[in-house]
Amino acid sequence: MSPALAGFLQAGLLVLALAVCWKPLGDYIARVMTTEKHWRPERGLYRLMGIDAAADQAWGAYLRSMLAFSAVSVLFLYGMERLQHFLLLPLGMPNVPPALAWNTAASFTTNTNWQNYSGESTMGYLVQMSGLAVQNFMSAAAGIVVAIALIRGFIRSRTGNLGNFWADLTRITLRVLLPLSIVGGLILAAGGVIDNFASYHTLTTLAGGHQAMVGGPVASQEVIKEMGNNGGGFFNANSAHPFENPNPFTNIFEIFLLLVIPFALTRTFGSMVKDKRQGYALLAIMAILWLASVGAMTFFEAQHAGLAPQLAHAAMEGKEVRFGIPGSSLFAASTTVTSTGAVNSFLDSFTPFGGGIALFNMMMGEVVPGGAGAGMYGILILAIVTVFIGGLMVGRTPEYIGKKIRPAEMKYAALYILTTPALVLIGAALSVGLKVPRASILNPGPHGLTEIMYAFTSMANNNGSAFAGLTTNTAWYNTAGGIVMLLSRFAPMIFALALAGSLARQQTVPASAGTMPTHKPLFVGMVIGVIVIIVGLTYFPALALGPFAEGLH
Repeated sequence: MSPALAGFLQAGLLVLALAVCWKPLGDYIARVMTTEKHWRPERGLYRLMGIDAAADQAWGAYLRSMLAFSAVSVLFLYGMERLQHFLLLPLGMPNVPPALAWNTAASFTTNTNWQNYSGESTMGYLVQMSGLAVQNFMSAAAGIVVAIALIRGFIRSRTGNLGNFWADLTRITLRVLLPLSIVGGLILAAGGVIDNFASYHTLTTLAGGHQAMVGGPVASQEVIKEMGNNGGGFFNANSAHPFENPNPFTNIFEIFLLLVIPFALTRTFGSMVKDKRQGYALLAIMAILWLASVGAMTFFEAQHAGLAPQLAHAAMEGKEVRFGIPGSSLFAASTTVTSTGAVNSFLDSFTPFGGGIALFNMMMGEVVPGGAGAGMYGILILAIVTVFIGGLMVGRTPEYIGKKIRPAEMKYAALYILTTPALVLIGAALSVGLKVPRASILNPGPHGLTEIMYAFTSMANNNGSAFAGLTTNTAWYNTAGGIVMLLSRFAPMIFALALAGSLARQQTVPASAGTMPTHKPLFVGMVIGVIVIIVGLTYFPALALGPFAEGLH
């Protein structure tokens, strides 16, 4: 079978699987978030936490609850890492150093999973399961409930209340993420992903050398890592490791996991606003940009420029032979258009334009389809900006889903859009301009700049993948990276919830002959244009000096 045909078949199978799950999963999430009934285990948790699940919170109270929960999560995970040697199942691992523990706690709490360490040689089993995996659930759930709160801003009228954060978080975790993780974990285990508590084994290689091999509870961690768009990996080699991703079936299933919830949330949106066409429009935007990214990356990685690619008939450096160009490109494109960051190949060895596309994917704000929840509220804010631009063109107050887009809403949208690029560019500029972080650059020139831009773009967009040619386990990158990840996660959430509160206080206005249709191909094209223009105006100089300069050299 030719690589091109293999690529089409894999992409086609993935699209089919996502299409089958899109409607039932999206409608199920909508029912979960709109029902007034509480399950018995949920009521028990509410009594334990002292929560009144029936209390409807204003956007400020909803925000404070989310920030308080996240702050406690950071402190709890930091403490576990600093004390892991004294906990159960440490595997002889020492306590994690302070700067690295800070970076990792910030990373997993913000859904980034940026790892400045090798998982199998740094974290014991208890920290992996009770610390990192728990945050994989909680950070994903937090992103989804913020998206739900923004949707409620459109469907509620004359109230600033957006629901109850604690009830929303509990429902998403117990009714959506946990059941899907159990099923997905069993499928991964059946596909060959390991899940055990085996300690280190010393193996003798064919050459007579010795190598330490560790097992671990991998399948149960892998499923929520991918499905919650967390990223990272139990092993340093991530999803290129045969224990974590052993064959083409598990490879395509892991890609399916990282896409299924973000795409399904467009259906949830359409169901909750009672206009399925709005969900179709957002789905079309996401699908077009995702497929364009997959196609472009596969094309550039299949080129034969240079002696090594000519001999291999493709840019096979840093890629697993069992996945090849199609499986590697599909995984890399999908993991960077979401906020997942898991990889089954070495992104630093991609062609300049192939790696540039991965970088561009994250610069779009990871809204195609983006992270669990984060992609949904991100694309809604970009839709609001598009409606506002359309209103300027015709000289009419713009409306979206029955709500007027006034200066107050546009201020929140503008702050949301500007926050992440500012953190990326400031962090990269300081890392290039200061002497201490410059010592981490192993590849001077355009590729070195691309590595730095990729690192801060990945951290600020809560992705977690890396161009690993940059040494980032340093005091600078651990400290600065933790700050960037926290600010870029929670500042946009603040603006999204403030926007939701502003919309909820409005009275719903009926559509009229002058209302811009937001469910038709014209609107889909306009949103795509806005996304590309915003990325171009913000990042083009950095892209020109990095991947473009290297690719055209």
